[in-house]
Amino acid sequence: MRHKCGKAAIFFLVFLFVLAWAVPDASRMEAATLNLDLGTDGEESVFGPLQLLIFLSLLTIAPSILIMMTSFTRLVIVFSFLRNAMSLQQTPPNQVIVGLALFLTLFIMWPVGAEIHETAVAPLLAGEITQRECLENMQGPVKVFMLRQINPKELNLYLSIAGEQSLAERTSFESLTDLGMHIVAPAFITAELKRAFIIGFLLFIPFLAIDMVVASTLMSMGMVMLPPSMISLPFKLMLFVVVDGWNLIIESMIMSFR
Repeated sequence: MRHKCGKAAIFFLVFLFVLAWAVPDASRMEAATLNLDLGTDGEESVFGPLQLLIFLSLLTIAPSILIMMTSFTRLVIVFSFLRNAMSLQQTPPNQVIVGLALFLTLFIMWPVGAEIHETAVAPLLAGEITQRECLENMQGPVKVFMLRQINPKELNLYLSIAGEQSLAERTSFESLTDLGMHIVAPAFITAELKRAFIIGFLLFIPFLAIDMVVASTLMSMGMVMLPPSMISLPFKLMLFVVVDGWNLIIESMIMSFR
């Protein structure tokens, strides 16, 4: 319990540092600078100690950002539901499911990453924009991607809790992009969980029908001691292979984000 409280305190401090960096005070930022000579071409690089601390902290929470703010959540939950619906215990193993979800996430999020590189990373490396402008430009494509996946019900929930205008009071999509990440991110996560559970329910229906048919057949034959899952598993695998299940599910999942 003490270990969990310590971790919570660390993440809370990191969150405060992020807030302090997101709304910087010009005089404070000029005073709190640290010159570090990295010895590259005789030039002097200027780093703020707060920015350096935030950068190192973001490296530790990068997996959470990847999981919760991309398509990874929906993909890995649906693949887990598919494995349970087919009555498979550890096939495919967790490493394969996570790896497949990661590569599909890379495929789905590639346009978003390309836009971030074009509008934020490349101009920052070229010295055309500041770090603050880079952060704002990075949030834009990710926020647009998440807003396209959010249902109005989930977004209105967090808007009402935060005391901001509902969707009915907003006139355009551009006004939604002005929302903070503290509203868009939890609404996106809630919408993804809901959509993933709906897809999982639909996946269970054909396999559940096979289980019911096999169980009724065994009962009518008096073979009540034989586990129905042992007989239905080959039929489930045969059905999944015949309909080309992997291609069908992966295509449907990718197109659901378009």
